[in-house]
Amino acid sequence: MKKIKNEKELLKKAIVVGMNYAERRGAAKFEATDSQHLKVEYIYKLLVHDKVIQSIPQDQISQKTMAHKLALWISHQLPEDHPLLK
Repeated sequence: MKKIKNEKELLKKAIVVGMNYAERRGAAKFEATDSQHLKVEYIYKLLVHDKVIQSIPQDQISQKTMAHKLALWISHQLPEDHPLLK
C-alpha cells in the first residue's frame, strides 16, 4: 500500500463527503459521538455496496486499508488544483 501525500487530510475530507453522501441517500444519520473508525467502516461499506469503489480483498480488510481506500477515492473526486492534492 503506497502512502499518498496528505493522506490524513484527504481521509478527513472523505469522511465529510462520505457522511453527506450517506445522509442524502437516507442510508445513515451520524451522531457527534460516532468514532472515526465507525464512520470509516460504514462509509467504506456503503460505497462498496453502491459500487462507487471496488472492495478490498477479504483477507486484507483492516481499518488502515479502508481509510487508505477512502483517501484514494476522495483524491479522485477533487479537482486537480485542489490544495490537498499538491
